[in-house]
Amino acid sequence: MKAWVIAKINEPLRLLEMDIPFPDYKEILIKIHACGVCHTELDEIEGRAMPAFFPVIPGHQIVGEVVKVGSAVKKFKVGDRAGVGWIYSACGKCEYCLKGLENLCKDFKATGKDAHGGYAEYFKIHEDFAFPIPENFANEEAAPLFCAGAIGYRSLMLAKVENKQNIGLIGFGASGHLVLKMIKYLYPDSKVFVFSRTLSERQLSMKLGAYWTGDFDETPPEKLNSAIDTTPVWKPPIKVLKHLKPAGRLVINAIRKEEIDKNEFLNIDYQKDLWLEKEIKSVANVTRKDIEEFLKIASQIPIKPEIEIYSFEDANKALKDIKERKIKGAKVLKIGGE
Repeated sequence: MKAWVIAKINEPLRLLEMDIPFPDYKEILIKIHACGVCHTELDEIEGRAMPAFFPVIPGHQIVGEVVKVGSAVKKFKVGDRAGVGWIYSACGKCEYCLKGLENLCKDFKATGKDAHGGYAEYFKIHEDFAFPIPENFANEEAAPLFCAGAIGYRSLMLAKVENKQNIGLIGFGASGHLVLKMIKYLYPDSKVFVFSRTLSERQLSMKLGAYWTGDFDETPPEKLNSAIDTTPVWKPPIKVLKHLKPAGRLVINAIRKEEIDKNEFLNIDYQKDLWLEKEIKSVANVTRKDIEEFLKIASQIPIKPEIEIYSFEDANKALKDIKERKIKGAKVLKIGGE
């Protein structure tokens, strides 16, 4: 099979010919039709989220058709559509797994980082970590739901949002635009305030129903109950802290943040930014429950992601466009199928 791999840090992906994986007794083999492209792949390529081995096939927003099943598989049959997100596996036995917090498991393995992922023609995984695709989504539409959507859903839950509250979105890429659609459905009387340095992102947010949009340095017309940050850098969320109401919560939805220059400071002012019981909380990975609950909600709304489709051969171009902030919704590689 053809597969794009990260062979070395700080090098473009390489296209290799690799063996098609063979599923074990509880595993399924998926012929991949679409795979979402995520900023996390840049983090892996640039060494901020170090892959467990080289060469590794990146990609963790996988949608395709089951073409082979292990002898003990019960959840899927050949011909079913299946999707996979960032969670490739967890131990299932530790204190976190037993509490439903498998995202915090010390043996958590990430798809496309700790195991081969979806920038390939085929992919295998244990059936318990794959999910049926709702019928009302095409393959390319479904792919972003497995990371941008699912981790956006977890962020929204951790933000403890209530209807009629003011919610800030810091950055407006693949995850942000899906979160806005969720907010409009789950909390219809809430106002969404979008912070982005990119004009196209601000224009898209207004088209999708944002109440206000501005650059990171601008001051929104009202204070915020909560804010969700999806940027790869530190300054934007720190700047928005001062706009939170008392007891407001900032949720940082990022696996890694770029390093702070040794000559720079975060400049957090305790009185303005954190006092009056404001909170900062990070998001770590996703659980299977997050994906299951989000797919159900996405199907009911239904959420239709704004997507840009790239050919399989253009994987490096898609990543370059993300790095250069040429973003309008979510980017998806079309690999095969209809």
